[in-house]
Amino acid sequence: MNDASRHRGAGSRLRVHLTERRTRYGVYLAGCFSFSLGAAFFINADLGTDPLDVFALGLLEHVPLTIGIAQALVAVVCLVIWACWNRRRPPLSPFFTFFLCGSMIDVLRATGLAGHIPVTDVALMLAGVLLCTYGSALIIMSGVGIRAMDLVAISMVHRWGWPFWVAKGSLELILLGSGYLMGGPTGVGTVCFLVLVDTLIQPCMWLNARLFSMQNHGLAKSSAVSPVHAST
Repeated sequence: MNDASRHRGAGSRLRVHLTERRTRYGVYLAGCFSFSLGAAFFINADLGTDPLDVFALGLLEHVPLTIGIAQALVAVVCLVIWACWNRRRPPLSPFFTFFLCGSMIDVLRATGLAGHIPVTDVALMLAGVLLCTYGSALIIMSGVGIRAMDLVAISMVHRWGWPFWVAKGSLELILLGSGYLMGGPTGVGTVCFLVLVDTLIQPCMWLNARLFSMQNHGLAKSSAVSPVHAST
């Protein structure tokens, strides 16, 4: 093979790599927005929200923070647990994901977007279920900035063989209990999140892989942290 052929081959591989990288970041950002919008729907429906926001809103009852900062603090705790458990330096991208999603929720609440949708509170909550489910699936499958709690849950899947929804649900029950004690909003919406969102994330990932041939970078067994994580 001559030099020209080698250069063309290297250039082709680079283009493929850059295209895949852009696609993964696009999937990641779409997942963050979808999840954040769904969480804002939950909050605006006032029927109880997801456990992470129960904790964040409960914390805000006592400390003058934002949801973004409160979720970032949860991410720090999750990353410390993950690092100690796996004896590896934790990636920074899960911290950014929690802060990004929480800040998006702050903006959506400030603009009152969810309040302008002419549907019942129950319909708004169910829309939140769909958006949070699909958003979580996209974030995980992108492998770019997986949510810190999902990172710990994936370690539980790999180490203990638990279904993802069981691992994720157990962590969210801890947040839910803590947030409830601080005065966070709970209700039927919280139950719907735990029963529906956590159990439907894995089927959504399966459907994405089956119907759209999306690769699941987040649940790759070789590592709980993708190469993109390692480079951030």
